[in-house]
Amino acid sequence: MKPTAKQQLWMYERMVTSRYLEESLLKVYLEGKTPVFNMGDGPIPGEMHLSNGQEPCAVGVCAHLQPTDVVTSYHRPHHVAVAKGVDLNRMVAEIMGKKTGLSGGRGGHMHLFDPSVHFSCAGIVAQGLPPAVGAMLSRHLQKKPGVAIAYMGEGAANAGAFHEALNLAGVWNLPVLFIVEDNAWGISVSKKQSTSVPRNDVRAAGYGMPGVYVPGNDPDAIFAAAGEIIARMRKGAGPALMELETSRLEGHFVGDAEAYRPKGEKEALIAKDPIPAYAKRLRADGVLTPKSDRELIAAAHARVDAAIQFGRESPYPEPEEALAHVFA
Repeated sequence: MKPTAKQQLWMYERMVTSRYLEESLLKVYLEGKTPVFNMGDGPIPGEMHLSNGQEPCAVGVCAHLQPTDVVTSYHRPHHVAVAKGVDLNRMVAEIMGKKTGLSGGRGGHMHLFDPSVHFSCAGIVAQGLPPAVGAMLSRHLQKKPGVAIAYMGEGAANAGAFHEALNLAGVWNLPVLFIVEDNAWGISVSKKQSTSVPRNDVRAAGYGMPGVYVPGNDPDAIFAAAGEIIARMRKGAGPALMELETSRLEGHFVGDAEAYRPKGEKEALIAKDPIPAYAKRLRADGVLTPKSDRELIAAAHARVDAAIQFGRESPYPEPEEALAHVFA
């Protein structure tokens, strides 16, 4: 299954948008945190996990989805949120803790919820997987259509919730596609040091579902593999697992010194940055021209700039609002 030129442009545009969004958020995040880095200072306190380098994993899968399909993600969610169509203004406002945010500023960047496009994410490792299974069980009981995509990092494949979620999806034959984004590092621990198998796609067999591995961090290759699986799922084929080779171009979080990386590794990954590589391919294939590329990038940047401005100008919640929507 090959993407059309229109689909390729959609994937490229979403990757460009996600990257510029994170570059812009990083600038805001670092305000007030220099010259001495303190995670609690500035307009965006707390941790910040960037997904730059992993954009192909989001667009190659989400290109096949409908607005009513369910997507859950994890603590590194921005690229998936952008690909699923989460409202940029409300997403940025949420990250900045503003009243106009997706959850009124209560969740922050690791807890983005947009029911209008059926997107959510969770900050605890592997905890986005059971809700994806639950969503499809609900659809099954109500005889409603749709599929769910559950994103995770490769470290989550060693958590109990991973095995529980895959087991139940297999038992109930639910249309859930589990996506393992393998960037080779679980915080500062390498996959080789933490995982008993070289690739997590082989674990799928233990739960009665197919497993697929896609190397290369290539949007078109991910699109092709995901398209076949999702098409089968829509016909009742049940769950599946995909492990996607990708790269984390920054640390686990902003401020991570990355001393654990072997010398030269990060530079080699940056040299293979998937966005300029994909743009080069699209230009070579005649899908993108220098003029259309500039226009696409300018439009994406304008959307992000408007979202950053919206977030900055939005009011903070009133102090008493902290008690709203809380179970007593």
